[in-house]
Amino acid sequence: MLRFLLRLLDSRATLRRAALATLVANIGIVVTGGLVRLTGSGLGCPTWPRCTDESYVTTREMGFHGVIEFGNRTLTFLIGFIAAIALLAAWRQRRQVPGILAGAIWVLLGIGMQGVIGGITVHMELNPWIVATHFLASMVLIAIAYVFWHRTKEIPPAWTAPKAIRTGGVLITLVSAAVLVLGTIVTGSGPHSGDTRASRTGFDPAAMSQLHGDAVFVLVGLTVASWLGLRALGAPLRVTRAAATLLLVELLQGVIGFVQYFAGLPWPVVILHMLGACLVWTSTLSVLLALTPQTRGQAVEDRDHSLASTA
Repeated sequence: MLRFLLRLLDSRATLRRAALATLVANIGIVVTGGLVRLTGSGLGCPTWPRCTDESYVTTREMGFHGVIEFGNRTLTFLIGFIAAIALLAAWRQRRQVPGILAGAIWVLLGIGMQGVIGGITVHMELNPWIVATHFLASMVLIAIAYVFWHRTKEIPPAWTAPKAIRTGGVLITLVSAAVLVLGTIVTGSGPHSGDTRASRTGFDPAAMSQLHGDAVFVLVGLTVASWLGLRALGAPLRVTRAAATLLLVELLQGVIGFVQYFAGLPWPVVILHMLGACLVWTSTLSVLLALTPQTRGQAVEDRDHSLASTA
């Protein structure tokens, strides 16, 4: 049995799947966290790390909101378990895949830190700025998990983009991050606070939504310019496809955002918008990594791994 488990952990496929599962799980908990807020269950468990002063789990008296909030907390342990498996596989393959162990460690540490930030959010009674920090920390963790997963994939032949295109990729990433930040301010100014006791930012929701929308238009414009530039340069299909995918996800997210705003923020559409935010962010990272040139050491590592896998 032990030999079987070790062989499983030594498999590149196991590492790749565990890394992908970690990424998907971290996106999933963002969506379930949104469900907690949208159902008004943010203080369903009014304290942390316990659910009540006497119990670590929800009680019957706490009803539906307690179940929702406690269920979301429980998912943290599931994500931590998946990340622990990925860490074991990364440790076993640390020599075959240089740099992979650090990524796995950061993912697991990030999950723990997110749990602490979640606890602070509860103790601060869903202060909108702490809630925004909690969401943005998830975006950082998703970025770490995405890079971790990216390192487990077979890297195709290197293609060095011109400096202007690489700069454009960095700019797209910065604007995408700004869109996420502005989105949290819109949320903190709107009606879905997570609980009637939670405060709001005090900003005008319509004005914040306009600012957020303006940033989205800038992001879409930069993405279109990048995609056209890559096509004009004859970039590899995987690179132009990454830019095209980002553009498509941005447009779909824009449609969801308009529907969400003009329909009065129905919670199912808001949930889709949160999922869309995660997909825009991961698609942005895909473009950034596609435009990042390989180092000479990486190219040698990839060549050696390719030779070893065909031997």
